[in-house]
Amino acid sequence: MKKNRLLVRSVILVILIGALGYTLYTNFFANKEKVKVGDEVPDFVLTDLNGQKHQLSEYRGKGVFLNFWGTWCKPCELEMPYMENQYNYYKNHGVEVLAVNVAESNVAVQSFVTRNNLSFPILLDKDKQVLDGYGVGPLPTTFLIDKNGKVVDIVTSTMTERAVRDYMEKIKP
Repeated sequence: MKKNRLLVRSVILVILIGALGYTLYTNFFANKEKVKVGDEVPDFVLTDLNGQKHQLSEYRGKGVFLNFWGTWCKPCELEMPYMENQYNYYKNHGVEVLAVNVAESNVAVQSFVTRNNLSFPILLDKDKQVLDGYGVGPLPTTFLIDKNGKVVDIVTSTMTERAVRDYMEKIKP
């Protein structure tokens, strides 16, 4: 009886150590970056708050400022007004902002959009498929995409208004 208990406990311990090791490896050591600078961006279709579908490939010929964000993310909230200000200028110069909200309710996202007077498309990635497909880690993360659909740069930090302007200038066709 004692041998059986020891064997069961040993097996459970090995399984737990294996699970812990796998979790640590995937979260800290595995390369999550799936889309890199110089890559052609994977196409996706997401719906915005108004129910309109947006397909990334339809923006070919324009620079795309693809921003992944969340309403709970303070750095995201800080940079949104800067993105709005620059969008109002650069939308007439061939640059589009697509802000992809990650796995939040329509009510929370709409409240955030209304509070911040955002006019660029807010796309909803409810099941995180696009987030995972792009290998996004921290929020905010912004992919700067040129008119040919290639990643020019990836920004994983909070941007100032000047940085947003400089990045939009960088992808302007």
